[in-house]
Amino acid sequence: MHIIILGGGVIGTTTAYFLAKHGAKVTVIDRQASVAEETSFGNAGQISPGYSTPWAAPSIPKKAVRWLFQKHAPLAISPDGTLFQAVWMKQMLDNCNAKRYEINKERMMRVAEYSRDCIRALRDEIGINYEHRTGGTIQLFRKPAQLDAMRLDTKVLDECGVPYEVLDKDGLVRAEPALAYASAELLGGLRLPNDETGDCNLFTKRLAEHCKTLGVDFKLNTAIDKILTDNQKITGVVANHETLTADGYVLALGSYSRQMAKDLGLDLPVYPVKGYSLTVPIVDETKAPVSTVLDETYKIAITRFDSRIRVGGMAELSGFDKSLNPARRETLEMVTKSLFDGGDLPNAKFWTGLRPMTPDGTPIIGATKFDNLFINTGHGTLGWTMACGSGKLLSDIIMGRPTEIGIDGLDLGRYR
Repeated sequence: MHIIILGGGVIGTTTAYFLAKHGAKVTVIDRQASVAEETSFGNAGQISPGYSTPWAAPSIPKKAVRWLFQKHAPLAISPDGTLFQAVWMKQMLDNCNAKRYEINKERMMRVAEYSRDCIRALRDEIGINYEHRTGGTIQLFRKPAQLDAMRLDTKVLDECGVPYEVLDKDGLVRAEPALAYASAELLGGLRLPNDETGDCNLFTKRLAEHCKTLGVDFKLNTAIDKILTDNQKITGVVANHETLTADGYVLALGSYSRQMAKDLGLDLPVYPVKGYSLTVPIVDETKAPVSTVLDETYKIAITRFDSRIRVGGMAELSGFDKSLNPARRETLEMVTKSLFDGGDLPNAKFWTGLRPMTPDGTPIIGATKFDNLFINTGHGTLGWTMACGSGKLLSDIIMGRPTEIGIDGLDLGRYR
């Protein structure tokens, strides 16, 4: 069986690996000169199944209104000139209730917990190194209301059997010693000991090299012009004016999946949510994190690599605008300095990318109305967390193998 994968980010590359591992001939097409050059390039770095929480939460509507008037708000909205932006926001608001929150969080955690098991098995099997750490992650709370809201999340964690620790101020310092030097007033935190960290870009590039040893063909610097169809079947892909054919096709183009799907008559509710990151050289180890912390107030994650700190966060609903907003850098620097002042901030690399987000937070993984077209996109801020599980799951679906987790509620059919 020959499968063409459209998209060479971490989602497309992990899908290619699992397909090739199970005997498929695989071709990956991407417009960039290397894999993982777009959304997978500079993300926050944490693999956090326990924090696989929908943005569409009961508290979000009130918070969103308040954030619009704050200088360092985690969310900003700018009209992008499309009706889809308004429709998507309405769909997201429709999910901002307790019932939908629990349903969506269970779906997300199902994929994310499975994905963590998959990346551990992959790491053991091929010995891949990507500056990873297995020290868990901590959600930091600055406000009493955040401690109260934590109870809703721990309820779902208990139901899903996910271990966690509730930390007071002293507990925070035991887990992350550099927080003893933090200027921010911290009340406590929630630690998930099974979470991990690592450089997604480095992982994807090294996995792609391993994929080549399995026979995967990467067609890079190759723009995808059109998908060809005949009734309920995909018959080929036009890329760089050349028609490529296969037995099956996977759409894994991140935020750009929607337009490609729209041309096929598929309504893919994936919006490009803009995020930012800083990559900061470490100059003082005693004031640097040992793993990942997530500042709940600003929705910013600070992750430790070998000799660098990756600071990522923010959410802008502004279409496909990829300009670098200096005000966002100011916020990232402010949060970093208040928690871990051990980096060379003036020489940090500032980056932005577009996360493909669904209105309910759950990715879209599975088959479509076309017999041989499959989708793997819509992971939002959790593409790195869910990548290996999503790739393994879709590979099993395509190859007709029994899936290791339930697939209900994951495909495009949930929006019909």
